[in-house]
Amino acid sequence: MRSGEELDGFEGEASSTSMISGASSPYQPTTEPVSQRRGLTGLRCDPDYLRGALGRLKVAQVVLALIAFICIETIMKCSPCEGLYFFEFVSCSAFVVTGVLLIMFSLNLHMRIPQINWNLTDLVNTGLSTFFFFIASIVLAALNHRTGAEISAVIFGFLATAAYAVNTFLAVQKWRVSVRQQSTNDYIRARTESRDVDSRPEIQRLDTFSYSASRTVRKKSPTSPLSLNHWQLA
Repeated sequence: MRSGEELDGFEGEASSTSMISGASSPYQPTTEPVSQRRGLTGLRCDPDYLRGALGRLKVAQVVLALIAFICIETIMKCSPCEGLYFFEFVSCSAFVVTGVLLIMFSLNLHMRIPQINWNLTDLVNTGLSTFFFFIASIVLAALNHRTGAEISAVIFGFLATAAYAVNTFLAVQKWRVSVRQQSTNDYIRARTESRDVDSRPEIQRLDTFSYSASRTVRKKSPTSPLSLNHWQLA
């Protein structure tokens, strides 16, 4: 029999051997989570979107709204100033919201939040921006003092209105296509489920048996104490 010291030495050698073999094993668990790698690889620019019509319109809208905002910010004197303040608010809001949507679409970040209908969101943003840019440009053109900054702001305001109007038209078409696809997918899913039920006769037999059993129980239901006793004895 081995003594206690020999057993302790044997266990120490076994543990050190297992540590060495584990360190040299090629099947080592990675310390980097899979979700982090997916998140880093997902943040890539989508050149197809930027080269498309919607991507180019988004870039044009951001640039035009920014230039219009810069032009209106260079005006130092105004009387009355309501039209200038309204144009300033519209151009700044359109620049911020459209810039955020451009980043979301160009980096495919909207794919990570499928709970939001992004086609409808883009449609609402472009429609409201078209309306408010058009009103703000008309008000500023009617109340300006014929200065260079005000004339430039009005010109870029109408150009931004045209860009948003074209984007609204394309967004409406894209939203209609998405609604049709959703309805088609729902119809195909319903047809597939019905075919699955028809192709499984055991489900149909089970439903038929349940229906016949329920009708039998209804027919044999007791209506008097004597019939109740007879039903219990049976």
